[in-house]
Amino acid sequence: MHADHIQTDHSGADHSAAEPEFADGQFYADPHAAYRRWRTEGGARKVRFGGAAGLEGWVVTGHAECRAALADPRLSKKAVTEAFARHVGNSEGGPGRDLMSHMLNSDPPEHTRLRKLVQQAYTARQVAALRPMVERHVGALLDQLDGPDPVELISEFALPLPLAVVFELFGAPQAERENLQVRGNAVDADPEDDGETDGGADGEVSVETAEGMADYLRALVDHKRTHPGDDLISELLAAQADGDRLTEAEITSMAFLLAIAGHQTTVNLIANGIHTLLGHPEQLAALRANPALLPGAIEEVLRYESPFSIASLRRTTEPVTIAGTTIPAGEFVQIALLAANRDPAVFTDPDRFDITRPDATRHLAFGHGIHHCLGAQLGRLQAEVAFTELLRRYPALRLADPAEAAQWQDNPRHRGLLSLRLLLH
Repeated sequence: MHADHIQTDHSGADHSAAEPEFADGQFYADPHAAYRRWRTEGGARKVRFGGAAGLEGWVVTGHAECRAALADPRLSKKAVTEAFARHVGNSEGGPGRDLMSHMLNSDPPEHTRLRKLVQQAYTARQVAALRPMVERHVGALLDQLDGPDPVELISEFALPLPLAVVFELFGAPQAERENLQVRGNAVDADPEDDGETDGGADGEVSVETAEGMADYLRALVDHKRTHPGDDLISELLAAQADGDRLTEAEITSMAFLLAIAGHQTTVNLIANGIHTLLGHPEQLAALRANPALLPGAIEEVLRYESPFSIASLRRTTEPVTIAGTTIPAGEFVQIALLAANRDPAVFTDPDRFDITRPDATRHLAFGHGIHHCLGAQLGRLQAEVAFTELLRRYPALRLADPAEAAQWQDNPRHRGLLSLRLLLH
């Protein structure tokens, strides 16, 4: 048995022979209800997201099972990349293939090599030094919001903030920010698309958008090679370990990953956090009374409404048994972070939002194991500065229409609002 593989006894139900359960529109409106039922029934189960033509895979829901699955080497990231490349006839290379050659889509030893090189430019000290830059962007964006009319927090603040931060990190001109616009709410899906590769659904990136970003990032990397500066791209170009360096394709792919992962996570973390705090006025009042509670509040937001509902896709390289259910080789596995983070076996009264929860940091919102999110601290930093300034500037901050139902992204992988209308004064 693998050291990280945990066998957990549940009901003993084996869903291996069952037809896949369909996740429809009702699932996206309240995935917690489905996850609660699936955890209770135990094991892993087949689920098809996106209707009859969507992606079918095994969904894992318990905290112990998810944590083990995230670290299990038999659940391969590289196998997913290869399967999708074969599906679109892109196994020999091309723009899309270039963008997939980053560490999130690789297994050891390739992953070990890439992470060792990339983390040199992403240390905790370097992230902490970014606070003045983040504060400057937060202040500038909020300065533009002041007024009596409702504001849409996502499009006017939560989305532009990580864009501005990633552009400054890359040393790219602010005037070119549309080249790295990666949140996919406005990208229409191809009606003939099977949902597996092109994206286009809420929170996804279309192939056309991805290839445009690839062209832009290649040009930026090429420029930084001859005109290095004090920026992340230049640091990635200079990074080396044991005589090894990142290739240009690897740097382009890594920049693409950092833009997407950091961008989407931060948008959802900020919007989910403000929405949740406004929906729990007693918790908001406690935070206003004691700002020192903010770090714990951010961890509780990450647990309660995780920015990513499901971790990036894995594929089994051999049969894997999870909580009594055997998943055959060659199957897709989806690890439900949102479900793990409300597991009553770990968190007392898990559906209660409590910013003083002592064990909130046990959440899996940023993953676990070798693929734990490299940008986790930067996401936390942006959320901390954003929440601090929003609450300081706007004592009367509230929902523009408390009776308006929250509209969530229609996407199984992301837990993010489509809009968040607020009154500031």
